[in-house]
Amino acid sequence: MSFARIFGAALVFGMLSLPAMAQPEVSDLPQLPPHSAPTSRVQIGALPVMDTTPAFDAEKATQKYLSKISGAARARSDAYFEGGYWLQLLDVIYALGVAGILLWSGLSVRIQDWAQGRSNSRFTQVMLYVAAYVPLTVAATFPLTLYEGFFREHAYGLSNQTFPRWLGDFGIQFALTFVASILLLPIFYAVIRRTRESWWIWGAGLVIAFQVFVVVIWPGFIAPLFNHYSPLPDSPLKASILSLARANDVPVDNVYLVDASRQSNRVSANVSGFLGTARISLNDNLLKQGSPDEVLAVMGHEMGHYVMGHVTRELLLQSLVILAGFVFLHWGFWLACEVFGGQWQVRQVSEVAGLPLLAALGSVFLFLATPATNSISRVTEFQADIFGLNAVRKPDAFASVMLKLSTYRKLEPGGLEESIFYDHPSGRTRIAAAMRWKKEHIADPDIRDTAQQP
Repeated sequence: MSFARIFGAALVFGMLSLPAMAQPEVSDLPQLPPHSAPTSRVQIGALPVMDTTPAFDAEKATQKYLSKISGAARARSDAYFEGGYWLQLLDVIYALGVAGILLWSGLSVRIQDWAQGRSNSRFTQVMLYVAAYVPLTVAATFPLTLYEGFFREHAYGLSNQTFPRWLGDFGIQFALTFVASILLLPIFYAVIRRTRESWWIWGAGLVIAFQVFVVVIWPGFIAPLFNHYSPLPDSPLKASILSLARANDVPVDNVYLVDASRQSNRVSANVSGFLGTARISLNDNLLKQGSPDEVLAVMGHEMGHYVMGHVTRELLLQSLVILAGFVFLHWGFWLACEVFGGQWQVRQVSEVAGLPLLAALGSVFLFLATPATNSISRVTEFQADIFGLNAVRKPDAFASVMLKLSTYRKLEPGGLEESIFYDHPSGRTRIAAAMRWKKEHIADPDIRDTAQQP
């Protein structure tokens, strides 16, 4: 009970318990006839609705931003992004074709027999099979990889690489894939042999553990293989970025500049880190093409990922997708072998000759799971957008950066299109969110004094 309530109760109790001598006797007062108490009419009316937000049309402002990208530029962006839909389907068909050739031709079994003839160790046999399988499949898919990664990117003006440099990056990717496959797949097949019918549970666990391992080592060991990271020279912008990091409890003491322009002209930034590590990386394209406010707007978004623990969230949700994928692999492999296993000479999942089938089924599952995986990513990206708007408070700068992304992302998709194919919110969605934020904060001094018109 509060002091006020105790004091009020004591006051009321004191008034009720005054001495009788202080009160006149009822019989001493003149008797008056009863009469009604005076009344008065009380006027009741609704309180006026107060709109504390100054007039600002968020929808109109959004459309003004979107109208800045039109004509040939808009058509080029739409064509590039929409073409990616068909490439996803083509990738699956191509993967099925490569797997079909390896299985129906008997080549996969011959590679398995070759490996078995050179070692009695099943672990080594798998390693030898993989050593032949990975280069073979990479070579088979190279024409499509070359078109998607080099020719198409240059056709849309998105790549800065010469062919030798592109080939160098491709070689690094191949080496990483080869080494990871040589190390992981023999362990994977050992797990299959050990766990038998429950192989899909343990296999999913192994892949999840490997995924976590990659996230941990990527910033310090993998990313530097493709780009050069150097400390950003001291400047007011660097001081602002570090101040923003301290304000949001991002434990860093430096900002690194990445020479992303050696590959493309796309703008981006990154705040990476997991299990106690953190690093801020600023794309040099963003530094060259963006204003200081735009850089801070992007950095606020990236710090949002770190502060809100999106790496952990996505790992957990992607783990559920991986588990579902292994259920698909388990039943798909069994069904395919029941129908075609005799022709392929593959009967059990523990036979490494069935690896092309597992790879094909994995490609099909990832294609079918695209809406789910994109939704996981898109939700976290939108959450980071809102975090960045609240942390940096520069909605117009954020909106203008979204227009810079339109060179390779379609700005205004349909609702179903966005929910299926977009791993980030569309430009329209992100700009609309920024303008809604601006409407609700435009009366604030820092927004009112600095807000620009689209």
